[in-house]
Amino acid sequence: MLPDMQEEAPETMDDEAPEVSQGPDHVPDHGEAMRIAEALLFASAAPLSAEELTGRLPEGADVEKILHDLTELYALRGVNLVRVAGKWAFRTASDLSFVLARDVVEQRRLSRAAMETLAIIAYHQPVTRAEIEEIRGVATSKGTIDTLLETGWIRLRGRRKVPGRPVTYGTTPAFLEHFGLDAIEDLPGLEELKGAGFLEGRVPSDFSVPTPSDAEALREDEDPLDDDLLQPLDMHQTEAGEE
Repeated sequence: MLPDMQEEAPETMDDEAPEVSQGPDHVPDHGEAMRIAEALLFASAAPLSAEELTGRLPEGADVEKILHDLTELYALRGVNLVRVAGKWAFRTASDLSFVLARDVVEQRRLSRAAMETLAIIAYHQPVTRAEIEEIRGVATSKGTIDTLLETGWIRLRGRRKVPGRPVTYGTTPAFLEHFGLDAIEDLPGLEELKGAGFLEGRVPSDFSVPTPSDAEALREDEDPLDDDLLQPLDMHQTEAGEE
């Protein structure tokens, strides 16, 4: 006779591999975190800061490494991950901009006076209208200032602590985003301007390009803006002290 078959005892819970708990020190999968960050950046209508990404990524994700790896991943592609105004966004690769040129809606061009005024504000901020006129050597109309305010590239900063208390102007984050700059310090310096052909001929030995700064805090020679200046109807009265 065959011996009685012994039934195998069912496995007990003690024989199963214990589940690994994801405690506060758990490091999320880097690849998955990269995919999430990639999706967030593609879907966002505006550049995202590292802090904003941190709030949307799995807890413990290394945001700096994710951004670094994504930047390298897209470096040779048709779109690049770039840093603008301290935030991150996907932009068309600069060498392919000509491909999309015909699909871009042409915006109204700024006048030469407006471009000169914008450049002076960017490099010399905080600056008043009278100081702009002194640098340009010609009068600057209210219309020029208003046009730049409408673009969102400049802002009213404060009032200079001098007789008449003229308004001071500075640039905005929108200025950095439009011109593809991470920080105002990335504006071209003297040698770069020469190389680009913006400074032709013999430049005086004492000529220098100021180091720009767009710090939010008012300087010692600035007072806060008056509340009534923030009203749109009073926009044309902002320079009453300079006329």
